[in-house]
Amino acid sequence: MSAREDVLDALEEILIRDGERAATLDAVAAQAGVSKGGLLYHFGSQRALVEGLAERMRERAAQDVELMAEASDGPSAYFVRTSVFEDTPFDRTLVAATRLSGRDDAPVHQAFADMREGWLALIREEVGDDARAEAIMLIGDGLYYNAVLDPAFQAGDAVRAKAMQGLLGVVEQLRDGTA
Repeated sequence: MSAREDVLDALEEILIRDGERAATLDAVAAQAGVSKGGLLYHFGSQRALVEGLAERMRERAAQDVELMAEASDGPSAYFVRTSVFEDTPFDRTLVAATRLSGRDDAPVHQAFADMREGWLALIREEVGDDARAEAIMLIGDGLYYNAVLDPAFQAGDAVRAKAMQGLLGVVEQLRDGTA
């Protein structure tokens, strides 16, 4: 792993654990095990560091969109099925970026908007209807929100598994236009 990736991992860790205010250049450098000069070599400012996180999110979202497009059960089911927090690198990037979304931060806001549009475009193409596509997106968004905030609804939990089975049935109805 490169020092640049170590710095982004450190930024994510601090944002997730301690929040935006704790994510100073000094703290990120210390967490990454690099000098402040080493951090500044890769990211010349706090803004550049945030832009680096937004770019990482875009890259990971693009990989997810590729998997979604190739999913044997279709984009809609894939989106909902994977809308759970499993502490993957992509999950960690999303949660960290969310910690920055409360401020006026154009790179993060735009990355979230672009990511959502990529997912929505595939679902819209599959279902052929804007309202049904939005409903499927909202189901996935709600799952992810609950999985991040409620430890009782984590991946592997029996309650979540039962709920997921029922939701995938609803998604199938929405996809097919029978709901």
